[in-house]
Amino acid sequence: MTSPIHVTTEIGKLKTVMLHRPGREIENITPDSMERLLFDDIPYLPIAQEEHDFFAQTLRDNGAEVIYTEDLAAEALADKAVRNEFIERQVVEAGFVAGVTHDALVEYLKALTPAELVTRIYEGIRKDDLELTTLDLAAVSENTEWPFLMDPLPNAYFTRDPQASIGDGMSVNKMTFPARQRESMITEYILKYNARFAGKVKVWRDRNHASHIEGGDELVLSDHVVAIGISQRTTADAIQDIAKSLFANSDYDTVIAISIPHNHAMMHLDTVFTMINYDQFTVHPDILTEDGKVDNWVLHPGKDGEVTFEHHTDIKEVLKKALGKSEIDLIPTGNGDPIVAPREQWNDGSNTLAIAPGEVVTYNRNYVSNALLREHGILVHEVRSSELSRGRGGPRCMSCPIVREDI
Repeated sequence: MTSPIHVTTEIGKLKTVMLHRPGREIENITPDSMERLLFDDIPYLPIAQEEHDFFAQTLRDNGAEVIYTEDLAAEALADKAVRNEFIERQVVEAGFVAGVTHDALVEYLKALTPAELVTRIYEGIRKDDLELTTLDLAAVSENTEWPFLMDPLPNAYFTRDPQASIGDGMSVNKMTFPARQRESMITEYILKYNARFAGKVKVWRDRNHASHIEGGDELVLSDHVVAIGISQRTTADAIQDIAKSLFANSDYDTVIAISIPHNHAMMHLDTVFTMINYDQFTVHPDILTEDGKVDNWVLHPGKDGEVTFEHHTDIKEVLKKALGKSEIDLIPTGNGDPIVAPREQWNDGSNTLAIAPGEVVTYNRNYVSNALLREHGILVHEVRSSELSRGRGGPRCMSCPIVREDI
């Protein structure tokens, strides 16, 4: 059976991509909830949607089929029994295992159509959405001033992170912070119950783990090499876990684990390092030492299902060997300038989305990085980002490739 997922490289021509159009969930952020919801500012929804639509159309204009998580999820939840199970699990993961509030939430959500249900899960459920005459301890103990019983999911337009396509399968990720953890349950139900994917997709690692990993840290460099960031959002034991699964169940035989600073600005590997051509990568200079080194470990299959690893610091040499290249061109964000580089990295200047070898989509605001990419022979498609970038993610973060051509 042919898998509906096929991604063996970061740079193969993009044929199918999964997005989420931002909705009212980003209007349900307040100054008091920004930190809780992992935002630094509040986007203006009408402009964010215009920018996202322009991004989606740019991908279509360059030959990609665009599919939306909200549509896929609504289709997956068409069956009443499946929908009821999903509702129960969403309410439990929101913190209501039983009691008055649990029962009221379940009753409210069961009355919705599949499309309405998906929309409300993204937007969040406020206390005043329900006719609750009494609240139980679970509803009042955490924060009596917080208006939501089920938090909104404003990060959901960064569809890269809840899952990652690798080869003909997918990792469905246990995400780091509670603000995002329910997002990957939506992916789980899409893969299980949407006709496009049901019964056809290998899951390399599911979301039922203590250790966490996110798709922004997972880069598919070739049909046998994956790079994964050891970051704020991805742990070393999760990397070892998925490496074991890939080595045992796929043609992948090399995982390069790259250590990056554990902070909000550089939350994922793809915020500081992306593959854009056969032998070209963007890199934020702050992850490298003065002589261009970064700690990394190369993992290979060992005996009896175990994993071996070797420590390296010369990332160019590691990439040359893994990819069979004589040279590697690392293109610095902001041309390495001590002011421009961190400014443009903060605004996702390293978060480039390759849509074909040597062809990328970037935010227009990162004009120094974009000019440098063009000097290095890269074809750059610029999209607008005044509001989308407030969520700390760029074109790669906002897209989950489902099918790419092999190279």
